[in-house]
Amino acid sequence: MKKENEIEEIQGEEMTVTLDLDDGSHVNCAVVTIFTVESKDYIALMPLDENGENSDGTVWFYRYEEDLSDSNKEPVLTYIEDDGEFEKVEEAFDEYLDSCEFDELIE
Repeated sequence: MKKENEIEEIQGEEMTVTLDLDDGSHVNCAVVTIFTVESKDYIALMPLDENGENSDGTVWFYRYEEDLSDSNKEPVLTYIEDDGEFEKVEEAFDEYLDSCEFDELIE
């Protein structure tokens, strides 16, 4: 789905990624979080519409790696093709969301 990614910082800490899709189109996504499951890093992305919004709550998960040999240090995102791996990632993300909600209650 992705050939290259551009990650940029906007409005302080908010990060976006532009995904180049196989069909030649581009999708701008907000980076929700990068997290680790069983020693592998993953990224949660929210695809944004032309107004920079995500109205339906869709979240995409990819395996996340930084290629240290790349002089541009562009991250590499790859599909999660294994159903079992995807379920573990989805569960870890749900736990992340639960912890965010708990933190908001405490504050």
